[in-house]
Parts: sequence; structure tokens; C-alpha cells
Amino acid sequence: QVQLVESGGGLVQAGGSLRLTCAASGRTDSIYAMGWFRQAPGKGREFVAAITWSGGGTYYANSVKGRFTISRDNAMNTACLQMNSLKPEDTAVYYCAAGRTSTYDYGAVTQYDYWGHGTQVTVSS
Repeated sequence: QVQLVESGGGLVQAGGSLRLTCAASGRTDSIYAMGWFRQAPGKGREFVAAITWSGGGTYYANSVKGRFTISRDNAMNTACLQMNSLKPEDTAVYYCAAGRTSTYDYGAVTQYDYWGHGTQVTVSS
């Protein structure tokens, strides 16, 4: 019922910036929160950031706090992740996710009902 498409990934040098965009379509009125997760080779899916659709409350993993900023544009049905001061350890496939039910744990993959296919972010040292 909700489709998500990520864009904006690419190659960047350490210390540089990238902006990821997640475009949602379908039953976007059912979205309560959107989040970003990432997965590096050999590792599990890691929470990055989340935002509530209506109130704009934000949540960040400690590893990205102060460097990444999540935002939303309800009119455009998009969520963005501005990534600054990128580090090689940020290299991963980044996934956008949307959840339709509010919970206390925005970092849990089980909270989210819809997922994009991911976009590759590579940070060179």
C-alpha cells in the first residue's frame, strides 16, 4: 500500500556530504513515522534516524548524532537524510522505511511496515 524509493546515494570522500531522499507513494496518509537504516557487508541492519510524520520528532543513532539530520516534507511525501562529515564507516546500503503504527522504539526494524530497495553510500578515506 506504500511504496518507497530512495535516491541520492553515491561516492563521496571522507568529510564530505550527501543528501538522501525517500519518496513515498500510495497510502501515504497511513504513515506515522519514517526511518533510515543502513546495512554494511557482513553486518545486520542498523538504525540511523527516524522522524514522526506529523509532529516531526526526531531520533538518531549515537553514531550519527550531530552529523546527520532527518527531515520530512509532508506535502511532497518525502523524507530526507542530510549526511555531513561522512566517515568511511558510514559506507553501507541505506534503506528508507515507513511505519503505520506508533511505538516507543523507532530504532527497531520490526516497527516498520514498508521498505525501499536501498541506495548505496560509499565513503572513501
